[in-house]
Amino acid sequence: MQQTASRPLLSDAGLSPVHPATVRDENGATREVSIAGEHPLTLYVDKREVVTLMTLGTHPEALVLGFLRNQALIEELAELVSVQVDWEVEAAAVTTRDGRDDWDAKLEKRTVTSGCGQGTQFGNLMQRIESIDLPKVPVRQSLLYELLGILSKENAIYKAAGAVHACALCRGTEVLYFVEDVGRHNALDAIAGQMWLDGVDGGDCILYTTGRVTSEMVIKATQMGVPILLSRSGMTHMGLELGRKVDMLLVARAKGRHFLVFHGAERIDFDAAPAA
Repeated sequence: MQQTASRPLLSDAGLSPVHPATVRDENGATREVSIAGEHPLTLYVDKREVVTLMTLGTHPEALVLGFLRNQALIEELAELVSVQVDWEVEAAAVTTRDGRDDWDAKLEKRTVTSGCGQGTQFGNLMQRIESIDLPKVPVRQSLLYELLGILSKENAIYKAAGAVHACALCRGTEVLYFVEDVGRHNALDAIAGQMWLDGVDGGDCILYTTGRVTSEMVIKATQMGVPILLSRSGMTHMGLELGRKVDMLLVARAKGRHFLVFHGAERIDFDAAPAA
């Protein structure tokens, strides 16, 4: 893209938003579906690392510009020389005109928001979870149906006000913890903290979320030692890749008597397949 006096030089590195995946449905049948992409993009400004964003990857240059603007890290577009995205190294390099010297002060006050797009220290966490060996816990299809019915009655805040996600830690059909918050990451972190306080081991538990299964959700569940992740929403590509790497049982789009098993279907006893 051509550069102008007020517009930085931008790469054109948008990615495909969806990826194919093979799943097994509630009837035990194999199906091909599409899942959303998810990619870590580490932002550097004048060679200084700022944050790692998890993104669909379709408009990475606009994402970087919007982040810099909304975080008040850059005030005017004319301050920027270029934004160059390279997916081979999963990085976005931003160059400013004057080589800003106030970044330490700016980044010291940065707040990570509670929304769905919060940044993460992706590399460090990846090294940590690769050493975790999750137990291979079997589960009955009929138990999943019963548990979904129980959980559907729990979301009091969502029913009253909407605008929240929920997470739950369950042992069988017993709901040990149920937390609602404005972001699924917050709800999950609250459960992890309570598990820590109460000395609860997650090795025989199911972690439920109303939000989509992203890489961050898989990483957090792995650190909590939970081998089964059940979601009412969908699955991202990187969430699936990481789930496969740690061999977690991944069940998504679970609502009523419908669900899709993205990984670990051999650990499900299809004892209650709906009639065709």
